[in-house]
Amino acid sequence: MPTSDPVLIEVTRGDLVESRHRGAVAVSTPSGELLLGIGDSSSPIYPRSAIKLLQALPLVESGAADSFRFGNRELALACASHNGEEEHLVTARQMLAAAGLNETALECGTHWPKLNADIERLGAAGVQPDAVFNNCSGKHAGMLALAIHLGIDLDGYSHRGHEVQNAVARAISEMTGTDLDKAHCGTDGCSIPTYAIPLAALAHAFAKVADTAGLGKTRGAAVQQLADACMTEPHMVAGTGRFCTKIMEAFPGRVFAKTGAEGVFCACLPGRGIGIAVKCSDGATRAAEAMTAAILAVLLGAEGDGRGVLVSYAGAKLLNWNNIPVGDIRTTAEFESALAGLA
Repeated sequence: MPTSDPVLIEVTRGDLVESRHRGAVAVSTPSGELLLGIGDSSSPIYPRSAIKLLQALPLVESGAADSFRFGNRELALACASHNGEEEHLVTARQMLAAAGLNETALECGTHWPKLNADIERLGAAGVQPDAVFNNCSGKHAGMLALAIHLGIDLDGYSHRGHEVQNAVARAISEMTGTDLDKAHCGTDGCSIPTYAIPLAALAHAFAKVADTAGLGKTRGAAVQQLADACMTEPHMVAGTGRFCTKIMEAFPGRVFAKTGAEGVFCACLPGRGIGIAVKCSDGATRAAEAMTAAILAVLLGAEGDGRGVLVSYAGAKLLNWNNIPVGDIRTTAEFESALAGLA
């Protein structure tokens, strides 16, 4: 991201600003009108896991989800970057089993769960994690189910050019209005292709998630089903202590939010036709969460417990290991001035 992106988030220690985070923001309508653009929203960025809902569209549109009787929990996990908690592992294994598979079919790689308690539990039992623990295992289980349903070769389903990834790319291209054949393409952490897409196009796509009227019957129903599943089962989308889960729990049915690596977030307000995409220039998750929370606070006019959750990210007090306040994460005056136009 260009250094011309403005400083949107500051982190203080004592009476000094210790860190500054630059960023870009796009807030869009379903027609593509930008309600707010901050920084460079036209240069392509890798959205990473923030667009898992779009990547899951072929699973639903093909009939595979219905064929394997995937409900809200399974569909939410297909859109998830989960913690690797027991609920996530059980659901991922159930998805694989429904398709006649197990974890050996997954091509997402392996890592330890996110929470210390789960890591300690595995260590105490002398158990090494397998690919189901990968935060993208639900997405991959959905992709494998799609391949089984279509009767195509599973081998290399994560690779660019495989029929599964071609279907995923078509859905992303159609929702964002981006020609992915001409887009920069990298490899995501879980080994599937990730395409660089302008922030404004991502916000436009999620505005269409928020208002499906122009998508046609099949696409509109699939988008609605996936968004509803995530908002109904927010714990499956991320997990304990995670921004996505906490925001959707605080505003049930009013917000869809999804994180991506390297400081990306996509969100939308269902029924209001508002899509949001943010990118923290230096890739810091704490700043991307603060940016997203600040935008949602203005758009939702949040009060009570919901506002408290948002303030815990945008306007958060920093505590040291002795729970002594040492500073703040705060929005800049320039960001607040720009956000005033959304109110």
